[in-house]
Amino acid sequence: MTSTGDSAAGRDQAADAHPPSSLRQLLAASVGNAAEWYDWYAYSFLAVYFADRVFPKGTDNSLVPLLSTFAVFAVGFFMRPIGGLLMGAVADRRGRRAALTATILLMGGGSLLVALTPTYASAGILAPIVLVVARLVQGLSVGGEFAASTTFLVESAGPGRRGLFSSFQYVSTTIGQLIASGVSALLAHQLTEDGMSDWGWRVPFLLGAVISLVGFWIRRGAHETRSAERLAADTRPGLFEALRRHPRESLLIAGITTGATIAYYTWTTYLPTYAIVNAGLDKGDALTAGTISLAFFALLQPLGGLLSDRIGRKPLLITFALGFAVLAVPLLHLVSDALWSLLLVQCAGMVLLTGYTSIAAAVNAEVFPARVRAAGIGFPYSLTVALFGGTAPYVGTWFKQAGHVDWFPWYVALLCLVSLCVYVTLPETAHKPLER
Repeated sequence: MTSTGDSAAGRDQAADAHPPSSLRQLLAASVGNAAEWYDWYAYSFLAVYFADRVFPKGTDNSLVPLLSTFAVFAVGFFMRPIGGLLMGAVADRRGRRAALTATILLMGGGSLLVALTPTYASAGILAPIVLVVARLVQGLSVGGEFAASTTFLVESAGPGRRGLFSSFQYVSTTIGQLIASGVSALLAHQLTEDGMSDWGWRVPFLLGAVISLVGFWIRRGAHETRSAERLAADTRPGLFEALRRHPRESLLIAGITTGATIAYYTWTTYLPTYAIVNAGLDKGDALTAGTISLAFFALLQPLGGLLSDRIGRKPLLITFALGFAVLAVPLLHLVSDALWSLLLVQCAGMVLLTGYTSIAAAVNAEVFPARVRAAGIGFPYSLTVALFGGTAPYVGTWFKQAGHVDWFPWYVALLCLVSLCVYVTLPETAHKPLER
């Protein structure tokens, strides 16, 4: 009888003999990644509807439940470094495909748990506990997803196409976010405010659990980018080997990510809530503006990836960081209670942001050797995102509560300036071969 391991090895050997099509590899990574990020972002878009149901107000301050909900959002981010380390190690030891199938199952389970979270009125303190557990599971999944899918995408690329393949990391991420935003906006316009708060917010999370199962099925058919022979020939890397043997590269990943993550989560996730809380924009209009700008953002990604394959990674990274360092403050000050103002500000930021997002996977993958690539990327990247990206909604809302609304744009600009200093010192890697 043939063992499961022998069957997997046979499939990988067959894949080496007959390399899979680029389209098939992109689909396997993208569909699962979109499902992962749909689940993750639905939470942020719907927080304004279920905050009062899951958390008690406790005081007369109406921002307390929203602050609590965004605190749980941030808690999920702090599981991401653990996910990046653990799932990255699985990807380096067992292959990228094994990690990709595990992460999407975790995400689907977390989404289902959010959908079933009881209200505070019916279950008391159990309600926020269930929500925290769900976000911890999702955080573990997302941390591993970036590490595994980044390496899978870039290793699947042909010569001179790493930037293009890299761009599909955020094409698929944005599609997942776009579906989450679109479903949320549709429900917000079709249901009353009470309907959304009572039960409507649960629907997107139930849908997310179903989408995750579809993504799992597709990923099971993906072809491993590291052959069975290469995996067997390499001694299994230790859990912290990338940190011990490549400390400079780990710090470099953190520096590359710092400004990018605060800009990304501010513009793609928090900005609709920022407009609602600080400018009084209608909730439905905020979600509509977010949906349109995300569609625009997805279309930009392959263009950025192709451009980087031609002119290099550094020009795009420097344009992104310099643009946000100079324009973050005036752009955020333009947000008003009109839909057009939020749409204009989001689209302008999306153009600048593409200088990072379209090539992030390639830039990160080109830093580490193949043997520890997934774990090497996963931990420092996810830790930096947790510290600066995951806390963006909470910090922005806290500045509002403290009476210092104008401080948040300067906070974004400062972190982008930090990354700018890193980008100007980076070696250009676009036209160098990738170790496999």
